[in-house]
Amino acid sequence: MPEPLRRDVRLLGAMLGDGLVEYGGQELLDDVERLRRAVIAARRGETGIEEVAALVDGWTLERAEQVARAFTVYFHLTNLAEEHHRIRTLRERDTGGAVPGSVAAAVEEIRASSADGRLAEVIEGLEFRPVFTAHPTEARRRAVVTAIQRISDLLTGLNAGPGAGEREEAERRLREEIDLLWRTALRRGTQMDPLDEVRTAMAAFDETIFRVVPEVYRSLDRALEGDGTGTRPPMARPYLRFGSWIGGDRDGNPYVTAQVTRDAVMIQSEHVLRALEAACARVGRELTVHEATTPASPALREALAAARTAQPARIEEMTKRSPGEPHRQFLLYAAARVAATRVRDADLAYASPDDLLADLRTVQDSLAEAGAARQAYGRVQQLIWQVETFGFHLAELEIRQHSELHAKALAEVDGGGEQSETTQEILDTLRVVAWIQRRFGVRACHRYIVSFTRSAEDIANVHALAASLGDGAPVLDVIPLFETGEDLERAPHVLDGMLEIPAVRRRLEETGRRLEVMLGYSDSAKQLGPASATLRLYDTQEALTAWAAHHDVRLTLFHGRGGSLGRGGGPANRAILAQAPGSVAGRFKVTEQGEVIFARYGHPQIARRHVEQVTSAVLLASTGAVQDRARDAAARFRPLADKIGEAAKASFRALIESEGFASWFARVSPLEEIAELRIGSRPARRKAARGLEDLRAIPWVFAWTQTRVNLPGWYGLGSGLAAVSGDGRDLAELREAYEAWPLFNTLLDNAEMSLAKSDRAIAERYLALGERPELSEAVLAEYDRTRSLVLAVTGHDRLLENRRVLSRAVELRNPYVDALSLLQLRALSALRSGDVTDEGERAHLEALLLLSVNGVAAGLQNTG
Repeated sequence: MPEPLRRDVRLLGAMLGDGLVEYGGQELLDDVERLRRAVIAARRGETGIEEVAALVDGWTLERAEQVARAFTVYFHLTNLAEEHHRIRTLRERDTGGAVPGSVAAAVEEIRASSADGRLAEVIEGLEFRPVFTAHPTEARRRAVVTAIQRISDLLTGLNAGPGAGEREEAERRLREEIDLLWRTALRRGTQMDPLDEVRTAMAAFDETIFRVVPEVYRSLDRALEGDGTGTRPPMARPYLRFGSWIGGDRDGNPYVTAQVTRDAVMIQSEHVLRALEAACARVGRELTVHEATTPASPALREALAAARTAQPARIEEMTKRSPGEPHRQFLLYAAARVAATRVRDADLAYASPDDLLADLRTVQDSLAEAGAARQAYGRVQQLIWQVETFGFHLAELEIRQHSELHAKALAEVDGGGEQSETTQEILDTLRVVAWIQRRFGVRACHRYIVSFTRSAEDIANVHALAASLGDGAPVLDVIPLFETGEDLERAPHVLDGMLEIPAVRRRLEETGRRLEVMLGYSDSAKQLGPASATLRLYDTQEALTAWAAHHDVRLTLFHGRGGSLGRGGGPANRAILAQAPGSVAGRFKVTEQGEVIFARYGHPQIARRHVEQVTSAVLLASTGAVQDRARDAAARFRPLADKIGEAAKASFRALIESEGFASWFARVSPLEEIAELRIGSRPARRKAARGLEDLRAIPWVFAWTQTRVNLPGWYGLGSGLAAVSGDGRDLAELREAYEAWPLFNTLLDNAEMSLAKSDRAIAERYLALGERPELSEAVLAEYDRTRSLVLAVTGHDRLLENRRVLSRAVELRNPYVDALSLLQLRALSALRSGDVTDEGERAHLEALLLLSVNGVAAGLQNTG
């Protein structure tokens, strides 16, 4: 462990230990330490897991809860220390050259391998669209997140090298905040509603995203023409567009209504208008250029005169406060107009963000004409970028609903009889979309995603429902979402049918033949297994890319990837470079879900690094050299991959189709109890049925993560590798594929990471709870097979051998996660035994179980 990180972990851990003594006496800290030493000894083979379990089982339930809380808080503090070290490392790497994975590095590489004309073409079409979703994978309460943020701020101050007096006060406050975190309930006491989820996501915007966006644009501008940045117009247009499903995704969530969608966009607008008002006011106050050195242009003088006519008292007051500073006066007036827009003061408000942009460009042009280029293209340009990116709506709100409901609703509308509540809600939602478009413009909300799209009729149904509203119909881009293996295979055929729909053809003409298609990673992986789903998704990307070229359509693929490896997650930049050749084409749209939002966008420097890594990968994936290498490798190794996929799918399906598998899974994992964490507003299942089909992918992955099996990230891959290698006897072609084909390399590396976060000994204890030895043996045999063959193909002696930092972090965490797993097993075993009749004891067991679930999620840094 690097010394600075070790220092921070020790400091925070020692302060937590002191707090435990203050709270529960030395005995509490001694018990925590006893368990800590025992799990480390078990990892080293110095003691058996049975002895550690006996230690845990010997405590009262109250003590077990306290120990679980201690380990959970420790993980929150360790995660914080690691985040600080990531930031420290980013700063140390930024020595002035092009940092690997940065936009500058990508621009250098493209220039070195092709003409500048190709670079300009890619930059011109560049788009990155992260879409925030409310998928319930953030296990921490907002109160816990904010407490951790305060601790983070104090740790930053300590690491900055304060004087002795300042350090003493900072350490006192740090102890106070750690004590507060210890005493704060770590799980929610009430169910979240959709608007709670909207407000939670707004924290990332308020604290990070709004500030980071112009920094990213500046980084790209500097990479394109470093010496001139900030003294000339930018070389590239703004390419970031944020989207949101939070308050718009109603698929299987009855709590997301038309009113919720309306409220969601108003909350978004409130936040972005406050941010723009503050930014306008700040830039206005700072822009103290005087007319003697920087005279106003005729256009700016005319704009000020018009403002004086409309608001004489206000302009008179601004003139008195800032005499001889027309640029400052006009920006402060713009800030007042943004404030009026927020409170809906019609006399002063802007009608649209375009009007604000026009005012800002008037100021910018005036400064440039006066020779103040640095003022024109510095902070004023950054404000312009923020308005261009966020408008008055912040994020483009997207609607999602299941295809089955549209068919039923249209039948009722066409029938002319009484309409069900569901049909009325769908029509009300479409009316709200139209209202949002009138209020904020079409861009604010025009995408309608149809879950489980099976045919072009599913798309036509939504257009027909919108048309039934007559003049009140919204402008819609209806997006098919292909989720199952069969639907992914049918996707080009469905798109053929969409071209026959008049409303789709009309939108293609209006948008320059742009079309969006969404691919679902979660449900395909739950149906086919990780290896086969990865290959099926790749096939679909290839087929849709060819379809788009044939029909002269500018296609954007929307990747519905989760944060966890079992739901298509993993390093985003590597995933982009592994996409089918031609499928990126400068455009990348992806869901950012739950815990991923705060992991990637919770700190300005980490957010900037993430966006730059994605941008870099999108640029590189769009070049001919990268596409040609991937295309050649795919052609060479595709027959091999097909055999792997078939055998992997057969293995995976054989397991989940075993008789009684769903009930066995529910018994060996905290699947049903996870709902009690109240980490999201939507139910864990789309329907009331208890089968595997209606179980959402997030609880499926979350529950397997808790058991330390991590099955959705690797199961079946071992059988696939064995089928093409003679059970590992002939690995030459597999090793060549691993070296040459980004898709195959990423598939194996992600499985390796998933295996590294699992633990066979702990997993075996969970699986035994199901009392189905044949299923347990199948899982463990596939685990052994996959682990052995992944190591053999990659050439590694141990998991994550080539990722030293991550490997060390996982190794250090695993014993502490073991402690929480054993505490969870105590509770789960008792609850599954059926012997608990005392309600007080049951309540304590459930509390221990849920607390340990929270802790394991923090320790593995994964939920669903």
